Amino acid sequence: MLGRQSSQKSKTTAGGHGAEDFSESSSESEEDEEQPERRPENNTDLPSEYWQIQKLVKYLKGGNQPATIIALCSMRDFNLGQETCQLAIRDVGGLEVLINLLDTEEVKCKIGSLKILKEISRNSQIRRAIADLGGLQTMVKILDSPDKELKCLAAETIANVAKFRRGRRTVRQHGGIKRLVELLDCVPDSATLTEEQERDVEVARCGALALWSCSKSTRNKEAIRKAGGIPLLARLLKSPHENMLIPVVGTLQECASEESYRIAIQTEGMIEDLVKNLSCDNQELQMHCASAIFKCAEDKSTRDLVRQFGGLKPLVILLKETENKQLLAATTGAIWKCSISMENVVRFQEYKALETLVSLLTRQPEEVLVNVVGALGECAQNPANRAVIRKWGGIEPLVDLLTGTNQALLVNVTKAIGACATETENMAIIDQLDGVRLLWSLLKNPNPDVQASAAWAICPCIENAKDAGEMVRSFVGGLELIVNLLKSTNREVLASVCAAISKIAKDEENLAVITDHGVVPMLAKLTNTADDRLRRHLAEAIARCCMWGSNKVSFGEAGAVAPLVRYLRSKDALVHRATAQALLQLSKDPNNCITMHEHGVVKLLLAMMGSTDDVLQEAAAGCVANIRRLALANEKARYG
Repeated sequence: MLGRQSSQKSKTTAGGHGAEDFSESSSESEEDEEQPERRPENNTDLPSEYWQIQKLVKYLKGGNQPATIIALCSMRDFNLGQETCQLAIRDVGGLEVLINLLDTEEVKCKIGSLKILKEISRNSQIRRAIADLGGLQTMVKILDSPDKELKCLAAETIANVAKFRRGRRTVRQHGGIKRLVELLDCVPDSATLTEEQERDVEVARCGALALWSCSKSTRNKEAIRKAGGIPLLARLLKSPHENMLIPVVGTLQECASEESYRIAIQTEGMIEDLVKNLSCDNQELQMHCASAIFKCAEDKSTRDLVRQFGGLKPLVILLKETENKQLLAATTGAIWKCSISMENVVRFQEYKALETLVSLLTRQPEEVLVNVVGALGECAQNPANRAVIRKWGGIEPLVDLLTGTNQALLVNVTKAIGACATETENMAIIDQLDGVRLLWSLLKNPNPDVQASAAWAICPCIENAKDAGEMVRSFVGGLELIVNLLKSTNREVLASVCAAISKIAKDEENLAVITDHGVVPMLAKLTNTADDRLRRHLAEAIARCCMWGSNKVSFGEAGAVAPLVRYLRSKDALVHRATAQALLQLSKDPNNCITMHEHGVVKLLLAMMGSTDDVLQEAAAGCVANIRRLALANEKARYG
């Protein structure tokens, strides 16, 4: 932890592990842990229902068809949602009997058995037992039955049993995904449905429920797509019935973690339907719609469609639902991703979204905070919003979040603070709250994404601090820490650290210190890179570091000059500008001029002397002039 030599109050920050926190796609780990089995300590604890159900199971085992049907009906009179009743069926071998009944020819027995299995499979122990007994394979076969009630019950039971990984895999391996997708084929949006069509719609709803459970697996998502599930889901999305829409949108938002689905959701016209349902009265449906938009809005076209279909205002309205944390997380996520487009940020300003987002910076779960801070970071790219965040008291809670351990949150909060720090009034508050030291401390975080994000945030802080040089020097060990990050193997870390060094090196004292810490050979070592983002910031850092002592000579001796000349062949105009400035400084050393000339720099720079970029034009001309001056001096020395 970095100390600060001034008397400002000290805060602590902790590094943390957990790159998995960055994942926005659904986890497949749900229920994958084995559940501990809870059993009564002795038989005296068991209620009478337990023994009554066990008697009924014995009738099932030995009875003829009428007795079996009566026993099944009697069993359904019990509260099968109670764990006691569920375990009573299992403990006396009732699951095997119920699953065996699914293989009989008698439809009534199958229906009775599935009605019981559907209820008791809500219990995680029971669903594992059903899978162990091969029940899923039999249910998958029943999906081919001509009886629609049977299909519905089989699909609903599969929906329960496939809530753990092995169950989902079994459904796929036995051809269940294709059969479930086939169940979706109906006409859901017709104004009037015949009785037969209503049954088809119910079959499709049950199929969608099962696919929703199955879609938590990456391989199943692919299987659903290959089976032609996307256009069928798109059609069902136009249904006027919420009980149909919830599993359909649930499936889509699970699948939206895959790029192929995100593209399809956009191209199949589903964004309009998702936006429309943001304004419904069902919070579960609103949550799934917002979650699907959250995942899809990484893509600019999707962000534009959300705006065009009027989806931004309903999202802002949903921010008021602060009690429903799942809905709030999905809504703030959708707002975050939509705010990557400046046109959307303008709308969010009109709808007063920023004020509400700032109010959500405290007393919220981390899942919500990550998204809220992400949205503020994007909105703060607009100068007017930086003042709004300050006015509504957003700077202090943002700085407070720097002391957390959630990696995704740290990446977002450093970005937000970096954007806010470009305003001097904000920067004064950040410094007063000891925010820059906290940012600097995050350079020690083990996560390279956090390191890079912190280093980028440090750049505007140095640029806009009142006495940046003194502030940086006050961090004990801070300069050594940032120079050592040049040993990183992560290109984003290297680019951000080079950018920070180019700001630090503006102060002569700090430049002397980082020179002593070996910044020159470390920067020189990085020059053989083809990454234009790194090239640009590396060239800027080299240009600045040339301003101290014999650094320009040291860069030449360390072999930095020839690779820099190659940067001029980049297609990136910003790389040209930074490189020309670095070469101008390096050309003040005669040996560097010789190296540049040998590598054909003059021809490249002459072309850039005609640039419309004044900085590039001036640096190119200055460098050529230095090379020319050396050549004339050599000629004069040689020929007098």
